[in-house]
Amino acid sequence: MNFKSTLVTLVLIFSVSFLSFSQGQYRVLVFSKTAGFRHQSIPEGVAAVKKLGQEQGFGVYVTEDAGHFTDENLSKYDVVVLLSTTGTIFDDAQKAAFQKFVQSGKGVVGIHSATDTEYEWPWYNKMIGAYFLSHPRQQTLRLEVKDKNHPATWHLPENWLWYDELYEFREINPDIKVLINADESTYEVSKGNGPNHPMAWYHEYDGGRVFYTALGHVEAAWQNDAFLQHVHGGIWYAAKGKMPK
Repeated sequence: MNFKSTLVTLVLIFSVSFLSFSQGQYRVLVFSKTAGFRHQSIPEGVAAVKKLGQEQGFGVYVTEDAGHFTDENLSKYDVVVLLSTTGTIFDDAQKAAFQKFVQSGKGVVGIHSATDTEYEWPWYNKMIGAYFLSHPRQQTLRLEVKDKNHPATWHLPENWLWYDELYEFREINPDIKVLINADESTYEVSKGNGPNHPMAWYHEYDGGRVFYTALGHVEAAWQNDAFLQHVHGGIWYAAKGKMPK
């Protein structure tokens, strides 16, 4: 990687980044702070969400500074995207501001290791929907799209062949609405979740809207049109709450 591309990546990841065009129909804060494992795909994910914003007319702002989680700052946004966050990333004041953001009717999108985050915060566990348990080696599996009546899955086939790092979960919130299930008979599991193995879901929680997808570990995912539409649908739902009647 040359100096110019390295500089671009650093600007994307370590500062709040404002798009040059108008703020658009809603505003999204992409937060990718890590206090544990750091995914190599984070720069690709940040760039892809920014491109989605340009194409779909919503504002995208990027930071890894948890100091931006204040009541005043968060009031500027409609959605917080937790993009492969890990570990304990908020202090008590930041947690309180994030809770108020959700309680005010705003949206949260969790991507991949957002479930590998804030293990000692029960509110977060219920909000994001589950905690990471384990994963086997990266491999291809059949994803069963169980609910095609959601903007994150409208475009997907009922049987979706996908290659990724395949998360298994613990402390799954029973109130989540599962969109995609992993067919464990089609790959080598680690500990597994059995026949009910959610890989993407949504729900309303504590006044706000939450969408989560376990996909997105590999860099190639962020060049895949079907996956990008999946992410965009989740962001749109979290921002707008629009669902077919």
